[in-house]
Amino acid sequence: MSNISRAFENGKAFIPFITCGDPDLETTAKCIVSMQEAGASLIELGIPFSDPTAEGPVIMEASLRALENGCTTDKVFEMVKKLRAELNVTIPLVFMTYANVVFSYGIERFCSRASECGIDGIILPDVPYEEKDEFDATCKQYGIDMISLIAPTSKERISIIASSASGFVYIVSSLGVTGVRSDITTDIPALCKAVKSAGDVPCAVGFGISTPEQAAAMAHSADGVIVGSAIVKIVAQYGEDAPEHVGEYVKSMVSAVKNI
Repeated sequence: MSNISRAFENGKAFIPFITCGDPDLETTAKCIVSMQEAGASLIELGIPFSDPTAEGPVIMEASLRALENGCTTDKVFEMVKKLRAELNVTIPLVFMTYANVVFSYGIERFCSRASECGIDGIILPDVPYEEKDEFDATCKQYGIDMISLIAPTSKERISIIASSASGFVYIVSSLGVTGVRSDITTDIPALCKAVKSAGDVPCAVGFGISTPEQAAAMAHSADGVIVGSAIVKIVAQYGEDAPEHVGEYVKSMVSAVKNI
């Protein structure tokens, strides 16, 4: 059984995202510890990339700041290793990055290091389902789940994608890039129902969610809720003092999804 399944064992899962290295990796590590203490079920770790095509301005700017501050893939691996070995971070951890980051590092080398450090999954939003085998085969070899994404436009492809998914299915709530949205108009219940009828892995909804009310609404249909930009904005606002504020925000979101 996938280690990621642990995130969905105790009711609805809250899954926060953070950009590694913004403002620095020490602050990122403290935020991750704070999020675990606040009740996060699983954490997505964004490896910064210079051309993050799925990201809106908030996460894109965070990635650029991290790169300018000297964050590298190797340094992110070392941070994860420290989280597992020294900082008692035990919940599942998933990388979110882009194909070029993995490909340029070397797919097998990347997966090997990720596994050694304690990474449970990877999300590559720019790799379509039809082209994922190049990465997925190696991920499986090292016990890493490659998370599949389903968008409102997936339609007849939903059953194909969901039936072979591992870890969890990432349901993209809205067309376009990441970022806070005041309204989410996609028929999330229908998407979740289609996913669940095709496979037996949990589904989590992300893109655009920022308030406890939105999170609770999504959790009525999905097994988990993913939030990124709202957390990255807190880090940008508070810098090295962000861990406490991030923890408070995550605690409020966990409460919202757990009380469904």
